[in-house]
Amino acid sequence: MIKHLKLFLLFSILYSCSNAPEIGIKIISLNKSVTYGGTKNEIARSVISFNDGSYAVVGFTQSLDGDVSTSKTETQYDFWVLKFDSNDNLQWQKVYGGSSDDKAYKAISTSDNGITIAGYSKSNDGDLNSNEGFEDFWVLKLDNNGTIQWQTTTGFLGVDQAFSLTQTTDGGIFVGGILDVTSSNGEGNSLAKTQHAGGDYWAIKLNSNGDIEWRNYFGGTNTDTCYDVVETTDGYILVGSSDSTDVDINNNKGSYDFWIIKIDNAGNLLWEKNFGGTEIDEARAITKTNDGNFIIVGDTRSNDQDISINNGGADLWVIKINNDGELLWEKNFGGSNFDVARSINKTSDGGYVISGSSRSLDNGFTNQGQNDAWILKISSEGNEEWQQIIGGSNIDFFYDAIELEDGSFVAVGESSSNDGNIETNKGFSDLLIIKLK
Repeated sequence: MIKHLKLFLLFSILYSCSNAPEIGIKIISLNKSVTYGGTKNEIARSVISFNDGSYAVVGFTQSLDGDVSTSKTETQYDFWVLKFDSNDNLQWQKVYGGSSDDKAYKAISTSDNGITIAGYSKSNDGDLNSNEGFEDFWVLKLDNNGTIQWQTTTGFLGVDQAFSLTQTTDGGIFVGGILDVTSSNGEGNSLAKTQHAGGDYWAIKLNSNGDIEWRNYFGGTNTDTCYDVVETTDGYILVGSSDSTDVDINNNKGSYDFWIIKIDNAGNLLWEKNFGGTEIDEARAITKTNDGNFIIVGDTRSNDQDISINNGGADLWVIKINNDGELLWEKNFGGSNFDVARSINKTSDGGYVISGSSRSLDNGFTNQGQNDAWILKISSEGNEEWQQIIGGSNIDFFYDAIELEDGSFVAVGESSSNDGNIETNKGFSDLLIIKLK
């Protein structure tokens, strides 16, 4: 039986923004730890909230012991979902998958108060009923109690991985990720397409029952990876990274760029834009703004072209674009080492909360060793309001952060530390959750 404990720390010990209001940190913990896991690897990739103040944490687990409740006998990765009530009590946890590796990357709360998850799978047994090749998109729909309502797999012979999804206004699901076009031999389109090599953005529209309505891929002959998607009033925007210079890509700035595309409701390409400089720049997440535009976050190693400044190594980079893909403004955050973003979500005050990691020790940053988990709050204009860094001497990372109904924040990710701000480690990487009030 899992005990659910709460640890309270003074915010002044950990909080790095001196002019921020005094608030407290509540670290959700398990067995006197800030982590959940067993003797293998566990990682949280997504956190979602519900109208009653409850929330769910979604990622993947490899363990057969510790905090992981499972009947599986093989140490392969499975989807792992943990559901908490509004008072942070664990209501249930469930493992989903088959006998091969299955990894969940993004979850959404749906209009029926359920959970839909996107990831990828190598399995064709257990909770899965098919596999078309090496790795397939796997989309899993659960009710609020974690019971599977439907699941969809699609892919070809290569590495086909879903990284993001959103519920559409017609009640369906739109999924984005990467298709190995070389291995699919050009298949994977509902529309006519010139065959080419490489990995491409793969966009798939499902109906409310998980049936595929259409799918299409976009990119060039190099590596194009879609990390996040959002619905617009007239289609969808997909964001990620690309180092291609041909086929659908016309203005590569150098190496990998933020590559942003907009498609219509039938999957036709409306426009595509590259943002970045001559070094590696990768977009990781997008959200709508209250004024009808879009904020995109990722990281940049460039200090030229679209990037006005770089503090050294990699900086967290935020850009704002309009519905036509025109750049409205851009801002950097970071120190002289590597500082990156993995998610962005709107907050009730019109601002945004960003998650990621930092390795810097200057420019207002502290670092316990290697990557520290980082949560950053910015205003609607992109100005820093506060930041929080959590970590120990090993790798600690936040992959998602949201604001809950009561105004508190939950951030989730992974930790390999057992010192600094991290109390225990149960084996390799543990699932990490913090709650800030």
